[in-house]
Amino acid sequence: MSNLDVIAAHYTASDRGDLAGMLAPLAPETTWTEAAGFPYAGTYTGPEEVADNVFGPIAKDWDDYTFTLGDLFDAGDAVIGLGTYHGKHRGTGRSFTARVAHVWRFNGGKLASFEQIVDSVPVVDAMENR
Repeated sequence: MSNLDVIAAHYTASDRGDLAGMLAPLAPETTWTEAAGFPYAGTYTGPEEVADNVFGPIAKDWDDYTFTLGDLFDAGDAVIGLGTYHGKHRGTGRSFTARVAHVWRFNGGKLASFEQIVDSVPVVDAMENR
């Protein structure tokens, strides 16, 4: 599979709610960075840390949290996904929409890292009681 195929399969798994399929490309040494200012900000290593620190909290905190892929770009050793997050916070009942870019980097045909670049303000606003 090409790098683009690997990431396309991740997004297809996301669309069907398949966490194992989403985490399948991650090796134990793959780093995953959630953007500063995002509620789950930090860099996590390997599929277990990503599941525990990103996808687990999202599932706990949000209803109907989705990523809608708009464009997927093949940049050789990098793949870039552009899209939109949506969700409704369980605690506040407030919804949000935020634009996001995902940068996936490969080294020697293996996924080395993921980096999220996101407009986190709408997400944080939806989490705050006002």
